[in-house]
Amino acid sequence: MKNKTKNIARTGFVAKGVVYAITGVLTLMAAFNMGGQKTGGLQVLEFLDKQTFGNVLLILMAIGLASYSTWRFIQSVKDPENIGDDFKGKTKRTAFFISGLLYLGFAAMAVLRVVGSGSGSGSSGGSGSSAQKSSFLASETGLLIIGIVGAGIIIAGLFQFYKAWKNNYYKKFDLSSIHDEKKRKSINTTAEVGLSARGVIFAIIGSFAIKAAMTNEPSEIKTTTEVFSFLQESSYGAWLMGAVATGLIAYAIYMFLMAKYRRFQG
Repeated sequence: MKNKTKNIARTGFVAKGVVYAITGVLTLMAAFNMGGQKTGGLQVLEFLDKQTFGNVLLILMAIGLASYSTWRFIQSVKDPENIGDDFKGKTKRTAFFISGLLYLGFAAMAVLRVVGSGSGSGSSGGSGSSAQKSSFLASETGLLIIGIVGAGIIIAGLFQFYKAWKNNYYKKFDLSSIHDEKKRKSINTTAEVGLSARGVIFAIIGSFAIKAAMTNEPSEIKTTTEVFSFLQESSYGAWLMGAVATGLIAYAIYMFLMAKYRRFQG
């Protein structure tokens, strides 16, 4: 595999790690009334926008996210690591492609915040557009799509738990270059905790999407931020929200370790 492709992937891992780190830290602070806020992807962009040299940070984030998106597209289309064309391989490569689209959209939103198109330009006709979207989601076709997407998200969540339990993330690392036992243990701990936290979030988002489809209530669909609100409102809410937020911080560290020690095949 070309070094250029590897560098694109590593840049993407760092950017993804930064997103999860900010999400986890701000939400953990909010859980215990230390400032911060319940955070999802859009809130991360807002946070960066408010910092000194916010536009520079957003551009860097857009480049990083676009790099991660590019890596996912390369995995999906060119299959540089020989995942294969059997059912399992095609399923993984399709998931990579969808992931690439999502992160490309995220990168585009970062750019839009820089050029000032993120908020102001959408005011004219916004209510009509929103009404049309709501009407479509409430239709039979829209509800079916919501249900299918919800089931897919739950499956993705279960797969996060499976990866944590099976330790199959280890094969992605060049362990021969990691002589420090503490670093090896860090990979294991951050992967298991981080993947489990993602699994919890995916499972909740997917469950609410299916509930929305079954009850004809598209408003039941939850974002990551709303998932944190759901956890906060449950028994031991602050501790649950804090635990999941800590898990996302662990996942961020796992991404940073991935950026440094990822083993590329092919």
